[in-house]
Order: sequence, then C-alpha cells, then structure tokens
Amino acid sequence: MEPVKTSTDSEKMDEAAEALEDRLVRVRRVFKVVKGGRTIGFNALVVVGNRKGGVGIGLGKANELLGAINKGRRRAQQGMEQVALQNNTIPHQVVGRYGGARVMLKPAAHGTGLIAGEAVRAVVELAGVKDILTKSLGSNNALNTAKATLDGLKQLRTAEQRRRLRGKLQKGEKGGS
Repeated sequence: MEPVKTSTDSEKMDEAAEALEDRLVRVRRVFKVVKGGRTIGFNALVVVGNRKGGVGIGLGKANELLGAINKGRRRAQQGMEQVALQNNTIPHQVVGRYGGARVMLKPAAHGTGLIAGEAVRAVVELAGVKDILTKSLGSNNALNTAKATLDGLKQLRTAEQRRRLRGKLQKGEKGGS
C-alpha cells in the first residue's frame, strides 16, 4: 500500500509561484562612495503577473545583480494586486498617478494590441490585458511609471462591481434590508 501524499502550504505556494511570469523591466548600477573608494550595488525593477488579472511590482536592491533580481521578484509576488479585466481589455478609461508620473489607460478594440511603453507594457501584459491604448504623462521614470500604471489598474471596476458598490440590484435579485 502506497502512502497518501498530502500537500503542504509551502507546496501550494510553490505551485502558485510556478504559474506566475516575471519580467525584468530595469536594472541600475548604483555607486556608494565610502572611505576606501566606491562600492557598487544594483537595483532591479521586476514585474510579476499571472495573465489572469493578478500583477505585482517589486524593486530589489543588493550588492549582486542576481540578489537584486530575486529580491525584486519576491517583493512583487508579495504585493500582487487583482485587477478587473473585460474581454482582453480594461472596462473603462482611467488615469493612474504616482509621484510625478501619470499614465492614461484606455480600452481598445479587439486586435489593437498593446500600445504602451516599456514599463507600462510589462505591467499590463502580465496582468492579462491584450488590447489597450496608453499614454505616459509627466515623468518617464520607469519605477514611477510602472507604479502609476498599477494605480490605474487598481481603480478599474467592472459594471457589475460598480452596480454592487452603489447598491443597485439586477433583475431577479432580492434586497436583504
């Protein structure tokens, strides 16, 4: 008789992490001037998503490049957000803001594709959006632009979600007041 294998929480987390894709958006070499000279470090901006509405952004900093990338990936997974999608695009137009960056996101017709810059493209593509029009307004800093994009995606609501927030009921539903 074979032993019954049960899955632990860590195995479930590993399976969920396998379904995620990540993209390295930007790597920077940074220098710190100390008494003995300069020390080199790295920071890496990583976007993680499951292409089904889940997306996260992480900035990792370390003395080695791989360490920075791994930290960024881990932080992006921890900070994942769920966003509302509708037919491979977004439900409505929105402007996301973060710092000096503003990003306008507009729904697009089927077949349009991703009209976006590097940082915005990484965020919306890994969120699962296939057709969108975007315009970066203000800062062109990759980190702030990516965070502004995530802010805009978090503001999205489907028609059903908006109805429920306002307390409107669909035909056939009964109020519980």
